[in-house]
Amino acid sequence: MKKVTVAIIGNGNISPIYLENLTNLFRDIVTVKGVCDLIPERSARAAENWDIPCIYETMYDAFRDEEIEIILNLTTPKQHYGVAIEALRYGKHTHSEKPMSVNLDDAQELLSLSREKGLLVGVAPDTFMGAGIQTCRKLIDEGYIGQPIGCAAYMTGHGHESWHPDPEFYYEAGGGPMLDMGPYYVTALLNLLGPVKSLTGISKRMFKTRTITSKEKYGKVIPVEVDTHVNGLMEFANGAVGSIIMSFDMWKSEHPCIEIYGSEGTIQVPDPNGFGGVVKAQRGNEPFTEIPFSHVYSGNCRGLAVADMAMALRTGRKHRANSELAYHALEIMLGFGRAYESGQFYSLKSSCERPEPMPTGIREGELD
Repeated sequence: MKKVTVAIIGNGNISPIYLENLTNLFRDIVTVKGVCDLIPERSARAAENWDIPCIYETMYDAFRDEEIEIILNLTTPKQHYGVAIEALRYGKHTHSEKPMSVNLDDAQELLSLSREKGLLVGVAPDTFMGAGIQTCRKLIDEGYIGQPIGCAAYMTGHGHESWHPDPEFYYEAGGGPMLDMGPYYVTALLNLLGPVKSLTGISKRMFKTRTITSKEKYGKVIPVEVDTHVNGLMEFANGAVGSIIMSFDMWKSEHPCIEIYGSEGTIQVPDPNGFGGVVKAQRGNEPFTEIPFSHVYSGNCRGLAVADMAMALRTGRKHRANSELAYHALEIMLGFGRAYESGQFYSLKSSCERPEPMPTGIREGELD
């Protein structure tokens, strides 16, 4: 198969793991030709560390490069739409870090333009394609816990200001726990249980400001522009009901990340912010036992969805972290706030198919 050529826009905190995996683990599927960042030193460092041949002065230089097929958009959330829409206008397929956009209007424009031009739009996360959640998916599909009847998901902590070097954007428009961490949890649930039919929720911000205590900006006080505690209820199209809590306002919790409840048992799903973790399941009155992985990709394999998109481009099949999945996840995440503002249940206008499960029997570095 002819390798697919990629350019990366944004060389910040998340980019090293993408560069590592795309230039090594998935080197037989993609090749990274160039990098670009508003801070030139970041691009220079990335190019030196991973032997990238091109440094683009602007993202438009990457868009005009005829060899580039996929633009990998690793900018901050508020920039995702602007980079992706311009890449599409230049005829490039695009894969962005999560979320797809910070609002539904921009996300809908991305969908419309990609369909008009026949281009693929992919959006993180790709952790649902990893060994942990794929093992849970296999258990559900094979009826291990019977008919799924419900779920619960918890992401609780006290925010990013104590450890992240640049935590400001987590509290700006497009940030907050739901749009930051929610994509991992909501996408995992969509993969396991399918689309959501309706939802409601309560959305709050408990602190008006945050004080950064990480080393780089210690003592800086930043305003909180987004809700930082979201509690939601979901009705899935298959009849299952679920609850979700996403919070930057809680100090400690011992809830499991995700549990899936079935008519015959329960699955404890590992942290959807990772590819591996521990899968536990039980049936009837039996205790929980650890379930061995049925799939590969248990390490930090960010970039897996980029390789999957590349395979889709060459084979014509659908890629898994696709725009319909990402848009439906975004509508769900924003829907909790809309439901709270209206005081009513919110009916989802979008839907999506469950992504195809990952194949078993492959090795790391392979997709099909």
